[in-house]
Amino acid sequence: MTTLRIFEIFYSLQGESSRVGLPTIFIRLTGCPLRCVYCDTEYAFKGGGNMTVDEIMQQIKQYGTRYVCVTGGEPLAQKGCSVLLTSLCDAGYQVSLETSGAMDLTPVDQRVKVIMDVKTPGSGEMTKNRWENLPLLKVGDEVKWVVCSREDYDWARQMLAEKPFPSNCDHLFSPSFNQVSGETLASWILQDHLPVRMQLQLHKILWGEKQGV
Repeated sequence: MTTLRIFEIFYSLQGESSRVGLPTIFIRLTGCPLRCVYCDTEYAFKGGGNMTVDEIMQQIKQYGTRYVCVTGGEPLAQKGCSVLLTSLCDAGYQVSLETSGAMDLTPVDQRVKVIMDVKTPGSGEMTKNRWENLPLLKVGDEVKWVVCSREDYDWARQMLAEKPFPSNCDHLFSPSFNQVSGETLASWILQDHLPVRMQLQLHKILWGEKQGV
């Protein structure tokens, strides 16, 4: 029986991606091998408790939504994550996965909407980008770039031009909280006519930077 270390399960509005604003169940797995300087979920590096996939499936039945986001930490750092993802899909949920881009996407069920980070220089973890994941991205998946500075933005623009990103994936540019303003990032994107979607973190706008939202 597959067991995972779960930090928290909660119900909120999706704050990011093309599903922003949708009532969503969040399943946050404990642990992450990366240490991005802007990380807003350091509290999930340790702690939580063990749950079987069956126990997780039973707990989320109380929420009246079909949208589920599996996040972390880095959920794919736990081998059982792929089992959980498939179980959620089999149960009819619309599943998204938030992943750092440092882990192999091969085990991920094709029905899952992957939200994959590309780590910019300002993250401090740029060397962890697993470019081998790019051919594994499919229609409906999204690539997220957290921009910490003008240098990060220029680097991201360069990578978009140089790396073999699939043409069927959307790119999400997000200003690093308290480092780059939304207005500033928006102006850069418009000046360059960059074909990306800018996003702000809705949950932080509504409730501030805190756990469980």
